[in-house]
Amino acid sequence: MSLTRRTLSISCLVAAAAPAFARPALAKPKRPIVIAHRGASGERPEHTLMGYRLAIEEGCDFIEPDLVPTKDGHLVARHENEIGGTTDVAKHPEFADRKATKTIDGEQVTGWFTEDFTLAELKTLRARERLAALRPASAAFDGQEAIPTFQEVLDLARAEGRRTGRTIGVYPEMKHPSYFRNLGLPVEARLADALKANGLDSRTAPVFVQCFEAAPLKTFGTLSKARRVFLVSREGGPADRPGTTYAQMLTPAGLKEIAGFAEGLGPEWTLVVPIADGALAPPTALVRDAHAAGLQVHPWTVRAENAFLPKALQRPGGPAAHGDVEAVFKALYGADVDGLFSDFPGLAVKARG
Repeated sequence: MSLTRRTLSISCLVAAAAPAFARPALAKPKRPIVIAHRGASGERPEHTLMGYRLAIEEGCDFIEPDLVPTKDGHLVARHENEIGGTTDVAKHPEFADRKATKTIDGEQVTGWFTEDFTLAELKTLRARERLAALRPASAAFDGQEAIPTFQEVLDLARAEGRRTGRTIGVYPEMKHPSYFRNLGLPVEARLADALKANGLDSRTAPVFVQCFEAAPLKTFGTLSKARRVFLVSREGGPADRPGTTYAQMLTPAGLKEIAGFAEGLGPEWTLVVPIADGALAPPTALVRDAHAAGLQVHPWTVRAENAFLPKALQRPGGPAAHGDVEAVFKALYGADVDGLFSDFPGLAVKARG
């Protein structure tokens, strides 16, 4: 995950009246979990049901939907609320006048935004590959699927869990919650209500709720018992804490503070295994310090293409060719992480062994 990037196999249904998910005890996992970042987003357009299905087929433990609200308050799975890059909205003349420029977390963004569309309107759009130049094979699936709601993602996880006989977790991210709260579309309560309706309001439910902001995680903690993960990147800081950098929050004292409002830490992967002179360097102390504070550690986001790998791990074929991504997986697993995010969950599962 980056600031702009930004499985629940059900062993049984515990109540016929309210669909419920299996609730196995989820203490520190015996092996690191694999989180399918936006689905198998290296192989199918991100945040599509086909992408989530493929990720589950490839053996992931959790599927990750980024959540943004619609004008009429539904939570849908999109990387950002700006959907010009991930849908065919620009080809819909009926929505030409919805194009706008907005300031989101201090950055000006031009495009089309989910909060300006009803769910019914969004359902007329079709998803497309965001990184078509790097992922032409994925782009071949453009136009085949609509934007899924969060409930549709939960339903898919339930159905695939029954089919495979294993627990497929969900790992939703609250995108830009302070921004949406200011619009009168708070995400926290909507997400908490959805988890309760699906039997997932539990510290042992196969759910992690993630966010790059601290206050929304605190608010969510008053509404739901589901576990929370605080996301951090190498640069920048939380939108709800102007003047504070993520780096300042990653000291032992800062990690103890994070442990007061989250059960996990989601760092950019190079904060765990840094890059030096174009190669992987020895792990930092971050995992050790986070574990000492009582936090699980789930780094993001490992991608296979040369464009996202250090020079020493790149292979011939240009930016879109796959490099030695296995080395990154192995280094992170060796650093004792509790899980990791990848656009290629099948490769992450294989490297885990």
